[in-house]
Amino acid sequence: MTYISLTKAEHSVVDAISATKHEMLSIVKDWSSINSGSYNHSGLKDMRERLSDSFSSLPGEISELTLEEGLQIDQKGNIETVNYESALKISVRPKAPIQLVLTGHYDTVFPVDSHFQNYETIGDGILKGPGVADMKGGIVVMKTALQFFETMPISKNIGYNILLSPDEEIGSLGSASILEDLGRASHAGLTYEPSLPDGSLAGARKGSGNFTVIIKGRAAHAGREHHLGRNAIVAMAEFINGLEKLNGKREGLTINIAKIEGGGPSNIVPDLSIGHFNIRMQEEEDMQWVSNKINILVAHINDKKGIFAHLHGGFTRPPKPMSPANASVFAWVKKAGNLLGQEINWSPSGGVCEGNNLWASGCPNVDTLGVIGGEIHSDREYMKINSLTERARLSCLILLKIASGEFDAIKAKKLVKKC
Repeated sequence: MTYISLTKAEHSVVDAISATKHEMLSIVKDWSSINSGSYNHSGLKDMRERLSDSFSSLPGEISELTLEEGLQIDQKGNIETVNYESALKISVRPKAPIQLVLTGHYDTVFPVDSHFQNYETIGDGILKGPGVADMKGGIVVMKTALQFFETMPISKNIGYNILLSPDEEIGSLGSASILEDLGRASHAGLTYEPSLPDGSLAGARKGSGNFTVIIKGRAAHAGREHHLGRNAIVAMAEFINGLEKLNGKREGLTINIAKIEGGGPSNIVPDLSIGHFNIRMQEEEDMQWVSNKINILVAHINDKKGIFAHLHGGFTRPPKPMSPANASVFAWVKKAGNLLGQEINWSPSGGVCEGNNLWASGCPNVDTLGVIGGEIHSDREYMKINSLTERARLSCLILLKIASGEFDAIKAKKLVKKC
């Protein structure tokens, strides 16, 4: 194993980050106060403007990228087009010999009418607020690390693209093709989702898919002509029961029935039901297995007289294993942490993120370099304030070691091809 140490110059620049805690915290508070739920277009625009201003201190070119349109099911079972806000891309030294991609998302899960709109300091060094961990705090960590990295002459050895997307919380459907292109062109990726509450990073990740099944029947008077009706909700109940029985049939595969819509007055046989569900899996081959099972369930519903079932959606993020390539990137983080007195561990996660997208494009990456926090996707979301500077120091050192060649990004990329 090659021995690495912290040089005097690295020590100086990394230590300087410690003095920025209050500035970093102020930015997180400012950004947290902006509701930027994935469908809140005005809030997302406001957030994007602030990000553009903040990242303008870095060298390179800032641009806004129009995302592909998406599709969703309305309450009447119709497929409608969804327009997403633009992503922000910062491109620095595209001709440098080593190319990285750094990603983050500026949308949150909190809708515009959410009661969770404000931040507050609680306990000992804890900031509670919407998006403070997931992942506005992480974006501040990323920007601060890059800002200090750019003060070092060695930074010229690395080129990088930063992608800040507005649709990660709804599956990155609009930004998926951009992530694929950037990942394919990069030697390694760094993503700034929050770490786990104990400071561990996410290692292997499950894959994910979101689906909607639309079942249409025939309305009828519930008393006079009940026999002429075709109850879509009853058919949905049978379909959902079949889905639920698939849980546990493959190790690590879970199906979550998230929402059922349909029905109306109790004197009408319901002619429409809409079911939304999510699937997570550990192995890529499980995607085909569960797809086959679901298609059988849909076909069974369609065999019923007067009932029509249609499946919409699909798998958007394949599993991300702790492959040799990804393990090599994680090893960089652990070595950098050791030099800074930070113990870095990892745990497998059922969650998904842009790291899944990057891995699918052939880009080895680590995807939880943001703040230490927890209770994300709830009104109890929090981050540990001290982790702002801790994680920024960690990322800055990782970048410096990649630039020096001590962390070999080109070798990590080659390991993907051997998988």
